[in-house]
Amino acid sequence: MLSWVNQFNICCFLDNQRYNLPHHSFECMAAAGAVQTLATVAGTAFEELKQLCETSNDWLFGHLSYDLKNETEGLVSNNTDLIGFPDLCFFIPEVILQLSERELLIGTFGNRHETIFHEICSVEPVREPNQPLGAPINSRISQADYIAIVQQLQQHILRGDCYEINFCQEFFAEHVAIDPLQVYNTLSQTSPNPFAAYYKTGQQYLLCASPERYLKKEGDRIYSQPIKGTSQRNLNDAGEDVKSKEHLFNSPKDRSENVMIVDLVRNDLSKICEEASVQVDELFGIYSFPQVHQMISTVSGQLRSDIHFIDAVKATFPMGSMTGAPKKRVMELIEQYEQTRRGIFSGAVGYITPEGDFDFNVVIRSIMYNAADQYLSFQAGSAITFYSDPEKEYEECLLKAAAIKKVLSGRG
Repeated sequence: MLSWVNQFNICCFLDNQRYNLPHHSFECMAAAGAVQTLATVAGTAFEELKQLCETSNDWLFGHLSYDLKNETEGLVSNNTDLIGFPDLCFFIPEVILQLSERELLIGTFGNRHETIFHEICSVEPVREPNQPLGAPINSRISQADYIAIVQQLQQHILRGDCYEINFCQEFFAEHVAIDPLQVYNTLSQTSPNPFAAYYKTGQQYLLCASPERYLKKEGDRIYSQPIKGTSQRNLNDAGEDVKSKEHLFNSPKDRSENVMIVDLVRNDLSKICEEASVQVDELFGIYSFPQVHQMISTVSGQLRSDIHFIDAVKATFPMGSMTGAPKKRVMELIEQYEQTRRGIFSGAVGYITPEGDFDFNVVIRSIMYNAADQYLSFQAGSAITFYSDPEKEYEECLLKAAAIKKVLSGRG
């Protein structure tokens, strides 16, 4: 199915990789081709998206860039962006595919269902593993500089500027030619995750193995599932793997980070939800993925009847787990200390239904690729608190980047 979708200039493929996490509503969904496209920059982007939803009354697929913060909080983005995704892009697809264990549902303009089914069946899936990158993977920040920056951020925390900040660094390769579909397939096999996405807009590609949901609306109910807290798997020793999981659950540092973000999300949802309806459905849930255990909490609330669903997204964006608290101040510090514009990284990819429901992931554990400029990038970060050990935070970044490095080395 993905091989057929990839033939279009714009497409979005969403796959839960057979994970049965709370509130999942589909196994696999894809959108291909565009009847209409909105690609715009921060400023009036959310209002333009709202107008598109109201006038089209159709399915929309696309992304929200982290740099929409400039619209929601009056901030700026002056760091370098060599990938080039728009700040916001959504499209009404020519074809929608919904796959379950038992059936494939095809939605399309015109009576082409049978033709499309035969076309999908006739396209050979990509079976070959991706080739080694053939170019060095560079780090935008050295280990020494990273540690020095974390120490500076801890001084900001000591002065009361913020409580916690998500600090990220970029890894990149230049003058590289890859087959994005092959790389995505290898990434999915190496690191299957419940919010995986293959997303293409012209020459820009996102190959995403995200474990995290940003926001979902189902009827009048809003759900957010922030992740904070990571420990390494030990697949060669079941006993040690259990110990790692238990250590994460009982870790005061990880619990502190997680509850800070849960409080931030509760505060965000309280702006758009009925009074006293916001609740923590699960706190400190531990979920296991191929490389890591993650601490995931679930927060939900009842959306107010006078709030447009796009305004619900605007009021809570970007995801608190990728900023820190308080949100506006830490985003100022992120701009000051990070070396690369985040762009689509730590933004969101997903869909909006004709009824106004939606589901968006958090773009992490992802490869971004600009095919025109042959520039490849991925970012990794961790939550910095006053009690953080800078060297361990650096090691956590490397742990999160390990699956991607393995894929790009051809060993995925």
